[in-house]
Amino acid sequence: MPSEAGEVRSDVGSTAPEDRKDEPSVETLRAEIEAILFSLGESVDIAVIADAVGLSRAETEKVLKDMQQRYEAADRGIRLIRLEDRYQLSTKKELYPTLIKVVRQPQKTTLTDVLMETLSIVAYRQPVTRTEIEKIRGVKCDHAINKLVEYNLIQEVGRLDAPGRPILFGTTEEFLRHFGTDSVDDLPAMNPVKVEDFKAEAEEEANVRLGV
Repeated sequence: MPSEAGEVRSDVGSTAPEDRKDEPSVETLRAEIEAILFSLGESVDIAVIADAVGLSRAETEKVLKDMQQRYEAADRGIRLIRLEDRYQLSTKKELYPTLIKVVRQPQKTTLTDVLMETLSIVAYRQPVTRTEIEKIRGVKCDHAINKLVEYNLIQEVGRLDAPGRPILFGTTEEFLRHFGTDSVDDLPAMNPVKVEDFKAEAEEEANVRLGV
């Protein structure tokens, strides 16, 4: 493994693989390992890390232990922990009181009337195409559908066996969690009059856009 000066040490395991021609500096190795642990967001086996950075297991473990000490010594919000033969980046326990304040804040998605109407149509008519949704609402629904997909409340569930093979939309597990129900079968029955209300509200929405 390279020393701080970039020299190869002879007191640790095997040399780096042939595909890594230039000996990386210790700083580079630390950065690579940090990137691996951060991007995966979970504990990673030493063998996987070693293979990724092109070092032996023993060399990789030396770098990891050095990183552990540096995290503990520095005024940082994270630390490097070992879980048997795996390593993971973790927040420092001293900062838990601060983190709890953030975690406890409600993160509910705010749904406008337009989004709720579109979502209701998908929930009760699924699987349903964009054209069918727009036929019920009476206006274009591109924005509403895209926002509901972004919020992970609806998703593509297939294609209709028809010319152009339009996308079929259905609700997601997040939809069930959001509305506190186990199944779409448990949703309350929709009054047919409500569909007409959707059309009336959609027409009013369209008129507002056109300045009528």
